[in-house]
Amino acid sequence: MSKTQDMKQEFKPSPETLSRVDKLVEAYPTRASALMPSIWAITDEMGYVPDTGVDFLVEKLGVTKARVYEVLSFYTMYRTEPQAEHVLQVCHNISCHIMGARNVIAQLEKKLGVRLGEATPDGKFAIEGAECLGACGHGPCLQLGKHLYEYLTPEKAEDLLDNLRKGVVPRADTDRELED
Repeated sequence: MSKTQDMKQEFKPSPETLSRVDKLVEAYPTRASALMPSIWAITDEMGYVPDTGVDFLVEKLGVTKARVYEVLSFYTMYRTEPQAEHVLQVCHNISCHIMGARNVIAQLEKKLGVRLGEATPDGKFAIEGAECLGACGHGPCLQLGKHLYEYLTPEKAEDLLDNLRKGVVPRADTDRELED
């Protein structure tokens, strides 16, 4: 059994998550329309969506497993495996690349001692490349969960790491909040 499989947990929604999903279902015209924010609700609780979380979504939203996995596999912010505590997704598409994403990635790699696509041995940080974070005029960009950091420099990336190590998630340039 792999380390990732050892870390996997069964999903049993907390009362808060169950209430949140119920409110989402009521807020949308169809139950299926609440799929993406319901995935966030599970992710906020677990850090990823395990197979039992998929089963929960199928039952709660009346969608197929195939539909849930389509969404989970299409969007880079959703996970089906346990992740590092802080997954730093750096856009390295053409616009961000031209504006200095490689220097930001190099600084993160240097400070964390891991390469793009790897996680630190303690499971605190991982660096990933992202094809596009939808802020091409504001690059280089980094996404951390629902937080988007724009106009990054190697120094700003280092400051972000320093804050995260202290347990502080700094205010992002764009916070992608969910509707409650």
